[in-house]
Amino acid sequence: MFPVARPRRLRYNPVLREMVRETALSVADLIYPLFVTFGANIKKPIESMPGCFNESIDVIAQSAREIHALGIPAVILFGLPLHKDEKASGAYDPDGVVQRAVKEIKNAVPELLVITDVCLCEYTSHGHCGILQNGQILNDPTLELLAQTAVSHVRAGADMPAPSDMMDGRVMAIRRALDSEGFSSIPIMSYAVKYASAFYGPFREAVASAPASGDRKSHQMDPANRREAIKEAAFDIEEGADILMVKPALSYLDIISDVKHAFNCPVAAYNVSGEYAMVAAGASRGWIDYEKVMMEILISIKRAGADLILTYHAKDAAKILNR
Repeated sequence: MFPVARPRRLRYNPVLREMVRETALSVADLIYPLFVTFGANIKKPIESMPGCFNESIDVIAQSAREIHALGIPAVILFGLPLHKDEKASGAYDPDGVVQRAVKEIKNAVPELLVITDVCLCEYTSHGHCGILQNGQILNDPTLELLAQTAVSHVRAGADMPAPSDMMDGRVMAIRRALDSEGFSSIPIMSYAVKYASAFYGPFREAVASAPASGDRKSHQMDPANRREAIKEAAFDIEEGADILMVKPALSYLDIISDVKHAFNCPVAAYNVSGEYAMVAAGASRGWIDYEKVMMEILISIKRAGADLILTYHAKDAAKILNR
């Protein structure tokens, strides 16, 4: 008790403060999202996400070199196809935009870990994450297309598929498809706990994936639910997931903590587009200090239990951590 106990004794000296710091953020924790499109010499700014771009395949190879030079170990790819249809054929086309980008990046920077988002919403004409019939998303027919997509990414050289669709059974479908094609050593990072969040708005602008009608509440989770997160994560572990992801991050730090404590596996968290956009917008108005707020957010995600952080701040954070 005070005056014998004085917690401030460990705070006066900056060297000691660093020595007793409980949470450490490393460049090795970061994964940078990239948006790839067809064309040549394209680097189109995403208005709602300052500093982020839709990049053509040739340009994205240059970005991969920059990312690797900063020490960031991994990227995750999202594709913008030329054409969309009801069956999302661009998602599993062997010559699709993501498949070609994977080859270019692995040729340019073989050491960079390439993760690919596996979903159909960017490739369907209706903008939903699966096969749509009479206004309903059909779960089981969608699984086959997701499995084909994952296999096509890995054949192109991807190191890890990351299914984000939230269809029941998709991890098992992908695991079986990969194993049957001789890719049993390829891990799966599952968007195990993905909420029907309002924080995805800028991302949907970036990839033009907003649903033409309706919403995604029939498959993405209710933001009010906590226990359900453990159930979803447990199913994915049983089906063969190697890494569990929670998305979004900031409003779900409690969920990150719950998943971390419940399962003996790596946990990733996605610091999503809306979270990024709010920080960028506030900083542009001079209302907040961009670097300090960014690093505080990333530390909070790591402190909650995330081993890996997918974030549009990755390059900026890496520059600070490398100083």
